[in-house]
Amino acid sequence: TLEEEGIEVKFGSEMEFYVFKRYAQGEATREPIDHAGYMDVEPLDAGENLRRHICFTLKEMGITPESSHHERGPGQMEIDFRYSDPVTAADNTSTVKWAVRNICASDGCAADFSPKPLPDAPGSGMHLNISVHSRDGIDHTDAFMAGIMKHIRDITVFLNPTEQSYARLGRMEAPRYVSWAVQNRSQLIRIPADPSGRRRIELRSPDSEANPYLAFALLIRAGMYGIEHNLPLPTPLDINLYKADPVLMHGLQQLPASLLEALQTARGSSLVQKYLPEACLEAYATAGMGY
Repeated sequence: TLEEEGIEVKFGSEMEFYVFKRYAQGEATREPIDHAGYMDVEPLDAGENLRRHICFTLKEMGITPESSHHERGPGQMEIDFRYSDPVTAADNTSTVKWAVRNICASDGCAADFSPKPLPDAPGSGMHLNISVHSRDGIDHTDAFMAGIMKHIRDITVFLNPTEQSYARLGRMEAPRYVSWAVQNRSQLIRIPADPSGRRRIELRSPDSEANPYLAFALLIRAGMYGIEHNLPLPTPLDINLYKADPVLMHGLQQLPASLLEALQTARGSSLVQKYLPEACLEAYATAGMGY
């Protein structure tokens, strides 16, 4: 266990979602509540009061948002949350989705956490900030990150469990390649600047359709594999992958391009076979592929 290894892992989620108008009868439309852009404010941002309502309500529930803002898409919002231990973070992630949907409904609109609700607009992810600390004072962040990068393809189906998830990946700042860099949003993993001096990992591929308990557990297993095997971290790729010459990406692994590919990759994974029963993977196949 993490405790036996003297390792502490904490998660903080950045949850993106769209807010749509409702018909008079109450059914949700596909019409966003505004056409604002990244970090816009009132009057362009029609969700400012809604986010304030959400954040104060969550705080009363014991869940602490750190920040909120308008995202790039029309009617798209983001709320970021403080670090917690894995179980608390998973509890909070599940509760937030329920609370946001109910608060939006009470305000006469509809929250949508799906990864690609509008085909021509940015998708919604659930970026995960992960911090790794140890009792021995050694910084294991690099090895933990290397473990995630080694196994990310194997566990993608559990981080991106719907067909719609793969319409998001590789488009409009959602990652496609298994790569990392400092302060570069086109990568799978980036190391954000932190005024406190703490190092943290921001994993940018997951979306909110993921089961957070299973997703966090598998990410910990992948990261601990990296620590146990002292995996070296690949060379950072500090370029914009959406504008770079394809020659520069030659040889880079890519995330699965479809749910079927993700399922097939998970079936062949020693990590998945070791920690998950076959019935769990088959349940994902049944739900995702409609078998």
